Amino acid sequence: MKGVRHFHSINFILWLSFLIFAAFIILFTWVFQTTLLRIFLGARMSDDLDTFGKLAYDKLRAELPVKENFSDIERCVQMLQEDDRSATVYVYAADGTKLYPTDNGVEEFALVVTEAKETAAENEETDFDFAKGKLIAAMQKGEEMKRGMPVMLSDGRMTYIAYMGNVQAMETADGTDGAYLYVEYSTAMVQAVMGTMKIQLVLISVIVIFLALIISVLLSMKLTRPITRISRAAQRMAAGDFSVNFKGEYSYAEMDALAETLDYAKEEIGKSDELQKEVLANVTHDLKTPLTMIKAYASMIQEISGNNPEKRMKHTQVIIDETDRLTSLVNDILNLSKIRSGMDSLKVSNFNLSEFVHTVLERFDYLTETQGYTIERDIEDELYTEADQEKIEQVVYNLVGNAVNYTGEDKKIVVGLKRTEQGLRLTVTDTGKGIPPEEIKTIWDRYYRSAETHKRPIRGTGLGLSIVKTILLKHGFDFGVESEVGKGSTFYVIFPDK
Repeated sequence: MKGVRHFHSINFILWLSFLIFAAFIILFTWVFQTTLLRIFLGARMSDDLDTFGKLAYDKLRAELPVKENFSDIERCVQMLQEDDRSATVYVYAADGTKLYPTDNGVEEFALVVTEAKETAAENEETDFDFAKGKLIAAMQKGEEMKRGMPVMLSDGRMTYIAYMGNVQAMETADGTDGAYLYVEYSTAMVQAVMGTMKIQLVLISVIVIFLALIISVLLSMKLTRPITRISRAAQRMAAGDFSVNFKGEYSYAEMDALAETLDYAKEEIGKSDELQKEVLANVTHDLKTPLTMIKAYASMIQEISGNNPEKRMKHTQVIIDETDRLTSLVNDILNLSKIRSGMDSLKVSNFNLSEFVHTVLERFDYLTETQGYTIERDIEDELYTEADQEKIEQVVYNLVGNAVNYTGEDKKIVVGLKRTEQGLRLTVTDTGKGIPPEEIKTIWDRYYRSAETHKRPIRGTGLGLSIVKTILLKHGFDFGVESEVGKGSTFYVIFPDK
């Protein structure tokens, strides 16, 4: 069971496509802003903190070993923090006691060191303890940590820690001595920037979606307007109005090319429609005439010549001739229909085309004997080809019959068969009035050659050339006609040389 097909308009497809594209851009931007940018800024902050920490280490290293130089340390730290206001410098003892800065100023620096011995055991784990543990672990792994390292705290804040070495009078409660440089790096500015960017991103998302909707609507209207115009014209043409014009001022080449193609199709369909009407009218006429004559002569036999053998024979012969005409017409129509529909498949075989053409021409001997026709033959011997022999017989017979019907007053026809570079070229030439150049392209498809120059075939139906074209197209053979008004016509077929 076939699934149900769902069709959507171009407007909907364009609208959906622009919306999906806008959503993809917004999603990509969100990912960049919230993830990639955060990673980038984190790496940049880590580099800046590492640079600042090393600078602070180098400058404080010269001041810290002397316990009385607290004012110099403070001056040094202030100068450092003026260069980067995001950083806050601390000095901690090994047990976690904060040595710098102190709330009581320079006088209390030594007092802090003493009190640290009494209170260190009571301190809970601090950010400093966490950072110091990371530093010690790195040093135990053998990593070079002479000037410290950046450390990321559990809540995402950045710090820097470095071991400053021994400091006079800094022995702590756990028996260790020495001091640590500890730098806190504020991420408030980064967080503020990220928050602002998120607000801007929300606004940008709304604007992008709005613009995508507007642009998709405008673009779809521009794209579908000519398509709608062409569609309406095509509907009028389908209803039988061949006066429609598909051409117009289009803004893109594809629609202009489509319009030209549809105009060409309109002209060809119009010709086909006229041809069908013409064929129907002429076939109806050809059917009506013999039927009328059959009925008339049958009535004459019944009413007048029934007892007169001579008249009866003459009248019955007319009935037989007209019946043959009807049979021939019906057979031609059926053959043409079968060939075009593909029901009559080809039965290809290899045969002697030279002998075959001679055999077909023998069927026209009665014309040379009774009506003064001359059929000249210029046929090379032993030329073989590959085709459906029965259908090629129809081709040769119809071409010669057409030449008989339209040749000049000299009643001369020339049939040739020669080997050429293209293949075996069969030609049938008459000495008639010729075909006007404007009718060369349509002569194969028309029931009559033209209303003015038509001469009723001797025993034809008017469908001979159409049958020839259909058979040769099915074979894939090249064919055509060369004609000059007043000098006759030459019909040719190129057969494969086998």
